Amino acid sequence: MKHRTLALLLGLLLVLAACGDDGGEETTTTVTTAPPTTTGGTVRIGWGGAPADLNPGIGVLIEDYTLYELVYNTPISLDLDGNYVPELATDWYVSDDDLVWTMKLAEGVTFHDGTPLTSEDVKFTLELYRDTEDFVFMPSYFDGDEVIEAPDPTTVTITKEVPTGSFEGRMVFMYILPKHIWENEDPATFDNAAMIGSGSFKLTEYRQGEYLRLAANKDYWGGAPIVDEVIFQTFENADARVQALINGDVDMVTEFPATAIPTLEANPNITVATGEPLAPDLTDIIFNVTEPEDCPADDGICTGHPALRDLQVRRALAQAVDKQQLITTLLLGLGTPGRAIVPTGLGVWFNDALEDYAFDLNEANRLLDEAGYLDTDDNGIRECPAAMDCGDRPELRFRLNYPEDSDTAPRLAQTLADWWQQIGVDLQIQVLDSDTLTSVCCPSFDYDVIIWGWGSDPDPGFLLSVLTCEEIPTGTNESGYCNPEYDALYAAQQAETDLDTRVAMVHEMQQILMDDLPYIIPFCALSSQAYRNDRFVGWRDDATKLALEDPTSLDVIRPAG
Repeated sequence: MKHRTLALLLGLLLVLAACGDDGGEETTTTVTTAPPTTTGGTVRIGWGGAPADLNPGIGVLIEDYTLYELVYNTPISLDLDGNYVPELATDWYVSDDDLVWTMKLAEGVTFHDGTPLTSEDVKFTLELYRDTEDFVFMPSYFDGDEVIEAPDPTTVTITKEVPTGSFEGRMVFMYILPKHIWENEDPATFDNAAMIGSGSFKLTEYRQGEYLRLAANKDYWGGAPIVDEVIFQTFENADARVQALINGDVDMVTEFPATAIPTLEANPNITVATGEPLAPDLTDIIFNVTEPEDCPADDGICTGHPALRDLQVRRALAQAVDKQQLITTLLLGLGTPGRAIVPTGLGVWFNDALEDYAFDLNEANRLLDEAGYLDTDDNGIRECPAAMDCGDRPELRFRLNYPEDSDTAPRLAQTLADWWQQIGVDLQIQVLDSDTLTSVCCPSFDYDVIIWGWGSDPDPGFLLSVLTCEEIPTGTNESGYCNPEYDALYAAQQAETDLDTRVAMVHEMQQILMDDLPYIIPFCALSSQAYRNDRFVGWRDDATKLALEDPTSLDVIRPAG
């Protein structure tokens, strides 16, 4: 998910920082826990962002979901080879008519406060995620027709009116909450400061935007981690993050510019790992294409430049993007060109037959000339055709925003500005903190162009939902794009249980997006992470997917020697 990385979205996931603070004051949460009973050391991890919300219903950042994965359990998990595997649910199956799903839960599971986790907690959580309209992403995983029951303490049934082809993919992000705590709170405003889950780590201290401290859950039902503690520290500056690893101030970094790889690899005490992210990543260039009639009544400002609603303009801009050059210069080749919103890392779901827009500045100029966008005053910037009402913005000057904690966005933005200047389009670049970027994005639509990204679910259903009309007022739809044909296909593929048929539908949806261009997807980046091999060993860097910040590594690493 954006999960915004946008990632991710999940990115992001969309990458935000310091959400929900009141008047700019720092938020510090301290939770008292028993001291560790074994000595396994403290792991220090550097990353570029920070969690913004401890409440899983309102989290949008990749960092948010990294924290949720460590503190909570879900019914079904995803292993590093991309397979659905049991977590709380030891088994799950569907009825012959594809309408009733049954999950059998593990016995002896407890929350961090010692309360048993039962099917009632699972039922409560699923219904809470489905029915809380103010939750950001979670309602998107439900169709609204679910009847959820808990016939006994270790059984959950979900009965639907129509089948679903993405059950496992939905359950991967259902972080199970303790009913005895949440039933007494307003879920949309609950700060969840104690963050009681059932996962392998417990939150002990959280200083928003600076660091978070997690203690190993030595009573974890799935087997306690070896280390005693994990500390995530925020380094917004990428060079500082890299230097902290070299100096030994941190033991692992989750992200850094590809240009730092040679320096890190030259250090014998550092191992650099590169691979496909566990949540496949895409970077997107988002156009505000919101039509006036679709502007959200409650929150919409909708100040996007009218020219961006012209498909001919968006096609010209697409032809003025050299994706392969971006991959070479920004990622040092560690990525693949993106096309529609499904990242290349999703395997069969990605439509590799899509014909992309070739980099051709002459053709881009021709398209704009043909559409009547001319530079009549010879100042290098085209103007809207006389027949188009562009209000007080007659020239093609677009505001371009990106989040301040992105390592690649600064160079990407400047490169776009250089290319687009050659076709008579001026970019006014402004970097924003992620909180502000979210506020101008959606559902306010107070922007022209945004560089952001998503980290994808294992199933494409959620990312595909981002472009549906009904998500415009919710804030999930970032571009204001609305196409009834696309929406109809989205609904059909959600209910399709035959894999080949559903894949074909998903491919057709990507073709529609390629034709309509609400986004340009410049690339899907591989993940590069690095760790000190002289401090801790056992990092899972040998699998199909790479996520050293995931429980798959943090549950098993041990001090070196």
